[in-house]
Amino acid sequence: MAEYILAKENGRNIPQEDKIFGISNRAKKAIAEKGAGRVINATIGSLLDDNGELVVLSSVAAVFKQLSPKDYADYAPIGGIASFKEAVQKSAFGAHRPDGFVEAVATPGGTGSLRNVISNYSVFGDKVLTSDWHWAPYNTIAGELGRSVDTFEFFTAQRTFNAAAFHAKVSQLLDVQESLVVILNTPAHNPTGYSLTLSDWDQVVDALCGAAKCGKAIALVIDAAYIDFAGDEEEYRRFLPKLSKLPENVLPIMAYSLSKTFTLYGTRCGAMICIAKTKAIADEFRRVCEYSSRGSWSNSAKVAQVILSKIYSDPELLGKVGKERAHYRDMLLARSRAFEEEARLVGLETVPFDAGFFLSIPCDNPDEISAKLEQQDVFIVPLAKGLRVSVASISEEKCRRLPALIKAAMA
Repeated sequence: MAEYILAKENGRNIPQEDKIFGISNRAKKAIAEKGAGRVINATIGSLLDDNGELVVLSSVAAVFKQLSPKDYADYAPIGGIASFKEAVQKSAFGAHRPDGFVEAVATPGGTGSLRNVISNYSVFGDKVLTSDWHWAPYNTIAGELGRSVDTFEFFTAQRTFNAAAFHAKVSQLLDVQESLVVILNTPAHNPTGYSLTLSDWDQVVDALCGAAKCGKAIALVIDAAYIDFAGDEEEYRRFLPKLSKLPENVLPIMAYSLSKTFTLYGTRCGAMICIAKTKAIADEFRRVCEYSSRGSWSNSAKVAQVILSKIYSDPELLGKVGKERAHYRDMLLARSRAFEEEARLVGLETVPFDAGFFLSIPCDNPDEISAKLEQQDVFIVPLAKGLRVSVASISEEKCRRLPALIKAAMA
């Protein structure tokens, strides 16, 4: 526990450095000293090419270069420019727009969406529910707002979605809380790469419909940051119409990010999009979330909002973006399949995986294994229940080498 001098702890346990960025910084230092070929840096949540360079869609970059100063220097409205709010719904939903009253509010990435949902749809002291394998900053976001994270067991012994555990934990928390925020990171879950199937979604909807009979407010956040790197973009959106079956007191909210889909990481742009049963609930969503935005970051950056608006106003350009993204998605999937193939050959167990930037390996001593690998210039992220590997940041050749190195370190 840190010893505070002037700052206030306020119930938080603030580490000396962010674990993921700390490991990543050490990896970058090793690369600078020894060369990229001698280091495996599988920590980064950005898509890199086989030379370790950031992938930026050239079709998107071309739009960026054509912007006028007012497109990037002027303030955007707190909720986002009108053309962006329209375009981001098309981008998020594709051909599978759910029925309901939809409102979108611009946020600084998916993180801003999560912050605003927790702030407005839970109360101080509440527990926010997500899976036991989850993105660690959920804990930071909740803790900053005086909430905490509780989890359900993500997978059964048969390596399928644990719907019974989900249902039980939802019921347990609603017995003691007047509200509940649920975060499901899918498709291409971070950190495991699992995607909820249509059958899984039926079970989620059934569980929430049953739990909602208590009359309490439930916000279901679909953290869909990786949706366009999961596979066919329309196939992986087929679950969305199922959200329309949820009752009035369950509000589905999609946390959508332009970071991965449009390789606009540094612009910090995303949106929170609700699908409400009534106009009054949708209007309330917009009002309270814009209010929270004003009280934290105020306006989101305008530049990516303009870029997305221009892309969706030009069908030919949109087609180019989609084609280019598909190329890199195929590269990413080839890397993950290579890792899985080698993992099977060396007997390395992985958590159920479908697609995305990351996959995970269960183990009892992740910090120890990570430190051991670091001595060999292999950098991966230790989690509470195992190790996370970014297949997005290393070549297919390194994906094939890595499983044997991890297996040896675990021996």
